Amino acid sequence: MLYPELRQEVCRMNQELPKQGLVVWSGGNVSGVVRETNHVVIKPSGVPFEELTPENMIVTDLDGHVIEGDLKPSVDIDIHLYIYKHRLDIGGICHTHAPYSTSFALLEQPIPAALTPIAHLLGRSVPCTQYVIPASLETAQAIIETIGDGKAVLVSRHGPFTLGKTPTEAVKIATYLEEAAKTIHLAMLRGNVTPIPDEEIDRSYNWYIRNYGQKT
Repeated sequence: MLYPELRQEVCRMNQELPKQGLVVWSGGNVSGVVRETNHVVIKPSGVPFEELTPENMIVTDLDGHVIEGDLKPSVDIDIHLYIYKHRLDIGGICHTHAPYSTSFALLEQPIPAALTPIAHLLGRSVPCTQYVIPASLETAQAIIETIGDGKAVLVSRHGPFTLGKTPTEAVKIATYLEEAAKTIHLAMLRGNVTPIPDEEIDRSYNWYIRNYGQKT
């Protein structure tokens, strides 16, 4: 079996999505890429999260040809492949339909960098694309055009995509983004929400990169 460790991580991170309230049933997906071989590991389409195993993860190449696996890959596979081709700095992608984040996508509004978790993890507000056909090349192109070199984007009327150096980091960003979106939504019910000033976002982001977690 190819890439057992990445299969385990991708499977585990997919199963984390419903635990964090980011998806229901079988919607949403997480993938990881092996840059040395240009192979991608992703969940199979339509399989409930509790039925996922490392063995039933699908391995494809960057052109979408199945290298290993008996099931059909996620319907969003072409979006993941396009992002991996255009963002060589990332190793994992997470897509969810998280309610609060997606409520901003429904209104085609950015999630402002108004809270320190967004400033720390992303260093910027989260932009939203214009409406595009779901699970299409148009979606992938809109993501790349809108996200730039960022790590999170909202797809209009669909939901967030988050990018990380690993599948685990991509899911971490999606989880913190949803928490921030919920808090910002609740604050908007009570008053005006303004972003953190740009210079403080930059300072906060760089501080987090230097200091958070265990450094080796």
